[in-house]
Amino acid sequence: MHQTGEILINGRKETLAFGTSAYVTQDDTLMTTLTVREAVFYSAQLQLPDSMSISEKKERAEMTIREMGLQDSMDTRIGGWSTKGLSGGQKRRVSICIEILTWPKLLFLDEPTSGLDSAASYHVMNRIVKLAHQHGRTIIASIHQPSSEVFELFHNLCLLSYGKTVYFGPVSMAEMLFATNGFPCPPLRNPSDHYLRTINKDFDEDIEQGIGTSSTEEIIDTLVKSYKSSEICKQVQHNVLKISQQKRGPLEKKGSQASFITQSIVLTKRSFINMYRDLGYYWLRFAIYIALCLCVGTIFHDIGLTYGSIQARGSMLMFVAAFLTFMAIGGFPSFVEDMKIFGRERLNGHYGVGAFVIGNTISSIPYLCFISLIPGALAYYLVGLQKSFDHFIYFVILLFTSTMLVESIMMTVASVVPNYLMGIITGAGIQGIMILNGGFFRLPDDLPKPIWRYPMYYIAFHKYANQGFYKNEFEGLSFPNNQVGGPPTITGDEVLRSFWQVEMGYSKWIDLVILFGMVVVYRLMFWGIIITVEKIKPLIKDYMAASPKKSSLQLNRT
Repeated sequence: MHQTGEILINGRKETLAFGTSAYVTQDDTLMTTLTVREAVFYSAQLQLPDSMSISEKKERAEMTIREMGLQDSMDTRIGGWSTKGLSGGQKRRVSICIEILTWPKLLFLDEPTSGLDSAASYHVMNRIVKLAHQHGRTIIASIHQPSSEVFELFHNLCLLSYGKTVYFGPVSMAEMLFATNGFPCPPLRNPSDHYLRTINKDFDEDIEQGIGTSSTEEIIDTLVKSYKSSEICKQVQHNVLKISQQKRGPLEKKGSQASFITQSIVLTKRSFINMYRDLGYYWLRFAIYIALCLCVGTIFHDIGLTYGSIQARGSMLMFVAAFLTFMAIGGFPSFVEDMKIFGRERLNGHYGVGAFVIGNTISSIPYLCFISLIPGALAYYLVGLQKSFDHFIYFVILLFTSTMLVESIMMTVASVVPNYLMGIITGAGIQGIMILNGGFFRLPDDLPKPIWRYPMYYIAFHKYANQGFYKNEFEGLSFPNNQVGGPPTITGDEVLRSFWQVEMGYSKWIDLVILFGMVVVYRLMFWGIIITVEKIKPLIKDYMAASPKKSSLQLNRT
């Protein structure tokens, strides 16, 4: 099904500026680790302009919370899979709070009473109606089975059934349309229940009327025809024509939101708190890192400087570079939840993609440092690698960079594959290929040159991680040579060249710089993909909408 048409604001075709409209989605996509006060206040800092002080933004946030009747739950966490928090109805009110902070002229609500009992539904809708009167807002809401009290709050009613407009006009006139066509609302029945029951053909049962029974489809056709010929429809069309002919100016601008720097700072703070409180983001991974590094440290304990330790050192360092960093995909489900929140907030223009990428990157750095330093120290000193402190620091920095790089790869995957199960499978597959041709399981000179050596070997970050770890560990060491006829000792440089086939034309710091560059590239890819998708989607929709027109014109000519 392809829909075409025009959307006019005060008779003008214009793009809605930030703050002039807001859309509350049906699903409550919220950051579950935050309290109600924190969620609304952070949103106020993102949406409201820098000209407002922090105290003014805080006051606006708390006033909005009180307007939605959430004052008793201000310091309660929203809650999710790990902790119990707000009820479904309270979450819905938090979602509404976040979108009405800017006092938009147009407010779209998708089933705002879902999950609310009849009393809460009335109070929420009554507050929304009062806000509409106070600030001169237009509110458009889709609503299923409203109570009679809620139904009475609406001024205009639009009844739709399978794409057909059954009725559009004042609420009070709808009953007359149904009654004149033989479907009066029975006494003591909620009018909205009666209307929905009459025009819902999912169950397609016959409905009793004065002279017999009719199928739901026949009733819908009767009501549609009756409405099109009614005075109400003519009055609506007249009003639409009158508005479109008026020479009104564009919709009043609400000003810009917070600056890019403010958005980046606020998103960094919010993301940092979320990562701290969400056990699945880093803390569970930290525990697994500790366990794995203890295993590595005890298996390779006090490795020594024997000839056999050359292979053991390489295996241990490969495990750290490949499988320890591989565990970074464990935070992917939490990141997907962040992406859902980003999608909802981006939909309403709360902030830009760049601010989100910067906020997520900066907030993750302290945690990645922590989970690289403590487990890394356990593995490094239990195994007995080079004792100097500068070698240990390089080891930790390289582990940190590799872990951040894996997170960057998973962010790029998330921008293409938003489903967390498919994302984990895709990310694991990508890393599996990189590990396979990273220079350990198959030495660089033995890799098939088409594809695997050129270009995959140079694309895989494990090449640079392995080489960095190897250079950091083997340079400066010497080992007894067990080979017959060879020199009594073999240096670390010779091991790197002949045993591991490491490229020695540049230092270990160049490998580290390349990995940092890859982190930047993957983060920029993530940013670029989101921007590209946002621009391409409307073009695809326009093309798909135009295709049926072209086909029909061609058929008419034929």
